[in-house]
Amino acid sequence: MFDFVRKHTKIMMGLMFMLIIPSFVLFGINSYDRLRDKGEAVARVGGQDISQGEWDAAHKSQVERMRAQDPNVDVKLFDAPEARYATLERLIRERVLAQAADKFKLTTSDARLARDLQEDPTIAAMRLPNGKLDIERYRQLAASQGMTPEGFEARVRHDLSVRQVEAGLINTGFSAAGPADVALNAFFERREVQIASFLSSDFAAKVAPTDAELETFYKANEAMFQAAEQASIEYVMLDLESVKKSIVINEADLKSYYEQNVARLSGNEERRASHILVNAAKDAPAADKQKAKARAEELLQQVRKAPDSFAEVAKKNSQDTGSAVNGGDLDYFGRGAMVKPFESAAFAMKKGDISDLVESDFGYHIIKLTDIKAPKQRSFEELRASIEADLKTQQAQRKFAETAEAFTNGVYEQSDSLKPVADKLKLEIKSVAGVTRKPAAGVTGVAANAKFLAAIFGPDAVQKKHNTEAVETAPNQLTAGRVTQYVAARTLPFAEVRAQVRERVVAARAAELAKKEGADKLAAWKAAPASAVLPTAVVVSRDQATTVAPQVVAAVLRADAASLPALVGVNLAGQGYAVVRINKIVPRAAPVAEALKQDRAQYAQWWTAAENEAYYGLLKDRFKAEIMVAHPARSAADAALAAAR
Repeated sequence: MFDFVRKHTKIMMGLMFMLIIPSFVLFGINSYDRLRDKGEAVARVGGQDISQGEWDAAHKSQVERMRAQDPNVDVKLFDAPEARYATLERLIRERVLAQAADKFKLTTSDARLARDLQEDPTIAAMRLPNGKLDIERYRQLAASQGMTPEGFEARVRHDLSVRQVEAGLINTGFSAAGPADVALNAFFERREVQIASFLSSDFAAKVAPTDAELETFYKANEAMFQAAEQASIEYVMLDLESVKKSIVINEADLKSYYEQNVARLSGNEERRASHILVNAAKDAPAADKQKAKARAEELLQQVRKAPDSFAEVAKKNSQDTGSAVNGGDLDYFGRGAMVKPFESAAFAMKKGDISDLVESDFGYHIIKLTDIKAPKQRSFEELRASIEADLKTQQAQRKFAETAEAFTNGVYEQSDSLKPVADKLKLEIKSVAGVTRKPAAGVTGVAANAKFLAAIFGPDAVQKKHNTEAVETAPNQLTAGRVTQYVAARTLPFAEVRAQVRERVVAARAAELAKKEGADKLAAWKAAPASAVLPTAVVVSRDQATTVAPQVVAAVLRADAASLPALVGVNLAGQGYAVVRINKIVPRAAPVAEALKQDRAQYAQWWTAAENEAYYGLLKDRFKAEIMVAHPARSAADAALAAAR
């Protein structure tokens, strides 16, 4: 099918034109979009369906956010069914809370929105030296998320409104000291125990399986002895660096950029100032602030009358102890180093000026500007290399979309080779051998990229040796590959894996022998407690790190303390068996005041989180939230881990 499309591109374009245009005429573009976007419903909230397409888009967005936060994250972790299901649950939660916010008429005022945007560190970093917002960078921030500034602000407003649904519980949660201490004492309870261990490793020497038994195990468990499918591939990558190589900046553009930006490129102006501070916290009572202001006014009049006495007045009266000893001197500083009111005043003054009172969160400042250090203008030759690099980067970013389209079309239209697109765009063809669908530990680059591997091991690439589509393997990076040699997954011959088979059989039977021995001892010691032979007692608890297996600690603390001493048996999940005698409860040492305070705060957080989840559960019921896809079954590894716990 795809071969026909590739060979008859013009015919197919004509047919598509004849089919698609009438559909626009008859149904309209909006109807066409609705038809395209329809998908099987995977969940429902308040009568509104969540489609498979919305789920896929939300998961893709989540993966991209995680990759943006940590470029080294292994994205294949997010391909697991459990990870995808978690995304669906988050999507349902968002819908439930959004409907609750709408139902409860929780809105966000313009003032609240403005305050939140101003407090956002990313947006704060976009402020120009004069304090105004760099609108162009702000537009770029919104565009990077596929939105206009208005759309970005609407989303923030929506998020703030939705947050109010849970804020009432989260911000007011508390726990009384009495119940908290009861729960914490139970959680951190300590018990004295004696542990007899029956380890699988101690029984391995007693297991001697025959070749027939090994072959029987091998045939019954061939899936354990598979060699993964492998491919040798070649690939081409388009990124900003490869686009830069094709860009040549002429000398006139370099000089023009230098002339327009020389002040910025030469460095930032620095200023030196001294100050006198009268402390007044921003949350101080009005009377205290007024008193501090009056004192600052007195000092201001004093230094205005005798400017040369500024250093002496600062030494005796400034409440900034760090600078007072130096006559209030703050040394040189650039923009961004001081609080905003102080910076704005200092950079608006002339050398030798004494400011009016400047109020900040610390109190009232009197500033004397003592020096201005203007940066030395750097020559064109000094800055030429950095200017050229900047301009190449800017042009590469603008040109990347155009080149990406040529790259995407090229690998598709000439699907039997990567050479044409590599020659056209001057890209290097690279090769990798031994590529597997699930990369081994330590593998990096495209051979470890989940999206690229899915394309490489797709039927079109494996069976027909066609180029893959252009896959986004990183921001501003597209990769296309093709399989040059493929080896399918296969069961390894018994002779090749005989040692592994024997190891598994011995481990399984040794674990069985250890468990039987331990269970027999448990029964005998319960019948005749005096006959129990147990090692020295140890104390175990949840908050003490020990060499005792976590399964044993959990079983010990779960046992009924009403009838101690008591014997319990613990299966160590393939590692053997343990018989534990629980002698007594050991009182928990009284925590120091600071530790107790932290423990109670942690308990309050747990309690608040539990209350919030219960509230969310009520909201789910109220808005009739339901998931219409099955929860993914746990993997064998997860099941084993659960059993071990």
